[in-house]
Amino acid sequence: MPYFDAASSAPLHPVAREALHAALDEGWADPARLYREGRRARLLLDAAREAAAEAVGCRPDELVFTPSGTRAVHTGVAGALAGRRRVGARLVHSAVEHSAVLHAAETHEAAGGSVAVVGCDRTGRVDPAEFAAALTPDTALAALQSANHEVGTEQPVAEAAEACREAGVPLLVDAAQSLAWGPVAGPWSLLAGSAHKWGGPAGVGLLAVRKGTRFAHQGPADERESGRAPGFENIPAVVAAVASLRAVRAEAVAEAARLRALVDRIRARVPELVPDVAVVGDPERRLPHLVTFSCLYVDGETLLHALDRAGFSVSSGSSCTSSTLTPSHVLKAMGVLSEGNVRVSLPAGTSDADVERFLEVLPGAVAAVREQLGAPTERPAHAPEGTSGELVVDALGARCPVPVIELAKAITEVPVGGTVTVLSDDEVAALDIPAWCWTQGQEYLGEAPEPPERGAAYVVRRRA
Repeated sequence: MPYFDAASSAPLHPVAREALHAALDEGWADPARLYREGRRARLLLDAAREAAAEAVGCRPDELVFTPSGTRAVHTGVAGALAGRRRVGARLVHSAVEHSAVLHAAETHEAAGGSVAVVGCDRTGRVDPAEFAAALTPDTALAALQSANHEVGTEQPVAEAAEACREAGVPLLVDAAQSLAWGPVAGPWSLLAGSAHKWGGPAGVGLLAVRKGTRFAHQGPADERESGRAPGFENIPAVVAAVASLRAVRAEAVAEAARLRALVDRIRARVPELVPDVAVVGDPERRLPHLVTFSCLYVDGETLLHALDRAGFSVSSGSSCTSSTLTPSHVLKAMGVLSEGNVRVSLPAGTSDADVERFLEVLPGAVAAVREQLGAPTERPAHAPEGTSGELVVDALGARCPVPVIELAKAITEVPVGGTVTVLSDDEVAALDIPAWCWTQGQEYLGEAPEPPERGAAYVVRRRA
């Protein structure tokens, strides 16, 4: 049963399993105590810290272990903002950061701070010049991920870090998705990571705060982990986490090349095998193991269940898999399709046969979902002579992907130059209808100035 969701959580690395079992016998005591068992536990913790710091690219006394990657991000954001409150209260981050950063930003804004969001292009990449332009004199902290967790696009962290250094602003990097493949370049100030992303046990994160960065920990503190991560350290889990990080790093060059070739195959073959598919994310500057694509006229949740029944575990940023019916903020920021979204992230050891089997199963799974939803099977045909140049489609009350399906059917009934107006109260339609136009070569005219009693009216002109 192939597991293709390593970006959510990688399987426990064999080295991590061995290290965890060994450390359970040696690292159970309080490392703050001076007796024999405490000293033994302290040696394990210190050795793990040194190895983690070497992998990250910082000093051991700059790195602490946290209960999770999310906690590392929250601690880093809050501490850096508090440490620089005399400078200002402005936080700058990209529109495609992990939700941990977004939640920290919401808390900061609710407490009276200000937040500036830097957009991205259709590949999900931030323009380093735009990021630098957002660094005003009152900026206390900037945040930019090393690589995106949903589409794999790598960010220009080195350029952003240089701009931050010139502006005197610390940069926090969420490196959870990229640490398995190598250290983060550039003069960053803070860095967060999460062990379960690289094959370590869940419940271990790390936070590095480089010397010279003003930092004031918020909330209760004690003598543990420099006062930045209160509570008794889970030494066996920490040891296993660092052991797995060192192991995956040793394999990174060869495994990255192998997985990149498999992902390249998926990127090339999926659009050939499945009609009306958009592969998203940067085709070159990306993580080696991750590929994301969106299938038109597909209910994301139904598709994921179909793939699960076929033996493949994948993830999705589709609004159709969410109880709130809210699309992924990453796909929304990119302006790409969210419906029928599939994220494939290959764990180490994925075989050629597993990928080939996935490519065999996918077309049938997508076709079955489209047939179930009554989706169109052909490109728009020429409208019959004498058809009206304007058509209104009432999709009120319908949810993703039905409004787009109805639009695709209706566009065949108007001549070139004619318009279709879709009435919809599904907030996802505001993203997917323009994205559909972009992928299908039609012209999105925007929302009608006089909306219906509920929802909105989206106007599309037929161009072909």
